[in-house]
Amino acid sequence: MAKLAFLGLGVMGYPMAGHLAAAGHSVCVYNRTAAKAEAWVAEHGGTSAPTPREAAAGADFVMACVGNDDDLRSVCLGEDGAFAGMTAGATFVDHTTVSAAVTAELFEAATAKGLHFVDAPVSGGQAGAENGQLSIMCGGDQSAYDAAEPIMSIYAKLCRRIGASGAGQMTKMCNQIAIAGLVQGLSEALHFADKAGLDGAAVVEVISQGAAGSWQMDNRSGTMLADQFEHGFAVDWMRKDLGICLKTADENGASLPVTALVDQFYKDVQKMGGGRWDTSSLFKRLRDIG
Repeated sequence: MAKLAFLGLGVMGYPMAGHLAAAGHSVCVYNRTAAKAEAWVAEHGGTSAPTPREAAAGADFVMACVGNDDDLRSVCLGEDGAFAGMTAGATFVDHTTVSAAVTAELFEAATAKGLHFVDAPVSGGQAGAENGQLSIMCGGDQSAYDAAEPIMSIYAKLCRRIGASGAGQMTKMCNQIAIAGLVQGLSEALHFADKAGLDGAAVVEVISQGAAGSWQMDNRSGTMLADQFEHGFAVDWMRKDLGICLKTADENGASLPVTALVDQFYKDVQKMGGGRWDTSSLFKRLRDIG
């Protein structure tokens, strides 16, 4: 069994770290709010540490799932950062959705210290984390990925190396771009059905079995029709991710007109007070504006 550290115990990290402990690994956790780390230890065993550096000390693999670029830098760099506590040859696995720029920065910093770095953002939401059914898209050196893959597979249904460092984050951007358009399309279909006087559930039952079917339709249409928007990835986080996508598109020349439009629709949802609603709340925006 490996000695592991897990940094960040939010709705994703908490159950992911739990799967590692259940698999028999020695896990030390760190969370900015220490009470969350203490609660995790009480539930899963293992240990907690007051700083990323102390959590990472002596670990074979250090996993992180935090909020954004600045959060990731704060747990990696500096006197109390994980890199300062890791020993040469250890591997840092970043499950945060961040920019390719910060991934390049941290890959370089890790390499300079003799560490391995794998960018490994995840898709599948809170339910995927809790059920150990995440999709993990990875970038980094092949040898580093090969070493980390058996650990990541504990909470994954699919884990793949896409290419060199940064490829995982670029793939996650593709994921978010695709989701944005799908959720808007589903929202418009349900809104149209409502305006046409149709039974939304009956419409979904039929069209989900054809070319219109999707994960979003299977898993979110029912809650959307029930006016329930507390079932997954929050709008605030989606806008953070789409901002990364749009900035990167400006840099690489990609055209993302639908993504840019949907990002503005999510801005409308935030103005409605729905920053913590899940991403399917695009339907609520349409319904409420008539």
